[in-house]
Amino acid sequence: MDEQHRNLQQNGSEDSNGKQARIVSGLDRPLKTPPPGEQSRAVLRQVRAVILANIGVFSTGMTLAMPTATLHQLTDTTEPVHLSSSQASWFASVNALSAPLGGLLSGFLLDRIGRKKSLIVLNVLTILAWILLATPSQSNSEAFFWQLIVSRFILGIGMGLASAPPGVYAAEISVPKTRGSLILGTSISVAGGITILYGIGYCIRDDFRLIALICCGYQLVALLCVLPLPESHCWLLAKKRVTEAKRSLNYFRGFDKSDEITHPQVLEEFQTLQKSLQKRDAELKESFWRSLSQPEVYKPLVILMTLFAFQQLTGIFVVIVFAAQISWEAGIEIDPFMCALLIGLARLITTCPMGLVLELWGRRRAGIISTLGMSICMFLLAGHSRILCFQQIQYLPVVAIVGFIVLSTLGLYTLPFFMISELFPQRVRGPASGLTVAVGMFISFVVLKTYPNVKADWGLSTCFNFFAVMSVLALIFIYWALPETRRRTLLEIEEQFRSGRSRKPQSEAEVEMKEVFVPKPEE
Repeated sequence: MDEQHRNLQQNGSEDSNGKQARIVSGLDRPLKTPPPGEQSRAVLRQVRAVILANIGVFSTGMTLAMPTATLHQLTDTTEPVHLSSSQASWFASVNALSAPLGGLLSGFLLDRIGRKKSLIVLNVLTILAWILLATPSQSNSEAFFWQLIVSRFILGIGMGLASAPPGVYAAEISVPKTRGSLILGTSISVAGGITILYGIGYCIRDDFRLIALICCGYQLVALLCVLPLPESHCWLLAKKRVTEAKRSLNYFRGFDKSDEITHPQVLEEFQTLQKSLQKRDAELKESFWRSLSQPEVYKPLVILMTLFAFQQLTGIFVVIVFAAQISWEAGIEIDPFMCALLIGLARLITTCPMGLVLELWGRRRAGIISTLGMSICMFLLAGHSRILCFQQIQYLPVVAIVGFIVLSTLGLYTLPFFMISELFPQRVRGPASGLTVAVGMFISFVVLKTYPNVKADWGLSTCFNFFAVMSVLALIFIYWALPETRRRTLLEIEEQFRSGRSRKPQSEAEVEMKEVFVPKPEE
């Protein structure tokens, strides 16, 4: 009887009609308080810092979109000075040739002067480039061409320099729950820059100098936005600036900038990072090139370089740089500049929720869906010019191009920049990121420089077929080699590459309310 009484106290009792009583357990448990880094004050500080850091990255999107907005004027033979078709291809692609230099420079600067000062160098450099682009000669064709090339060359260095610091900064100041959305700030900024310049080009069609001056004014604002940013605590701690590192970590976890850490969870995070760095003191003194023999370095390096290569070989940047021209040549019967603007808006709108998409789907699933859809869109574009039944579908080119933009943004366009901030160990994050971007941008130069000649020799549909095949190969690679990093800390990702064992990420499951049914006792 006592045992039955205890069971009734724990699990419920019968009601007056003898039916099973249903109760909910767990109501007496205390509410789970989120960790300091996930509370609203801390998240707001992380978001604000990442936004300010990425404002200057809009220049990358503007640089990519500049040929679409200006080539029609620059190649206009009625202008006093203009570019030949060969010179125009250099104008469109030389920024990709210099971007590897920017990538290597970012690796050097990230470790030597820190994340914040690297962003300052980025903005100062691009301000100089936009001034050069806005003030070329108006009478000497040779001087006109070379000043444009120099300005685009410097903008390319800025592209390479912008690819790593904002993402690395976002990854280091955030916690695993917010990291995915914050790293995405770089991709959103690039998409925003592309869209803004497409919009400016739609409104200002015959004054590339004014367009460059508008970009220069924007970059001045971006420089001012970087100045109040706190430095990353990871970099400060790596440089043995312990007190400053504590202040930075306190700030990004929602506390005052104190010289001491008082919250136990924040202190544990700080000590874990400190031990990780101390444990690798010998490795820190080791050169980057020697560290390439270690699996936690060479594995992510090979994966990301291959991912960047597929990003370029699938035609993503070709569509960005030559958006208006491709729209017209593909048979789209609307204003090519309006079509370019729609492409930019589609990319921007798709990029904004990517943090949520990558958190729900994971990196691998997003990449697989993206590459599968890209291949279908490119095969449709290729078939439109050759297959009669496809030619009868009036809006097929528009749907295919916009679909390609949306689907590439869901994965292959975003993932390389996203994961470059996740996969590399802290001690080599700077040079490894720079080297990876350098390789990716060099491939971009080759693709952009050769695309006009390949198109002229082999036809547009052949180019589309090539991009489709590359998309299929990218799908296979992502399925076979890309690791899943969702909800893993940076140290867990590093350990996965080192040991070769994948550890299941810790669940963020909340305490569930369990319904207990008490069986009706037998009479």
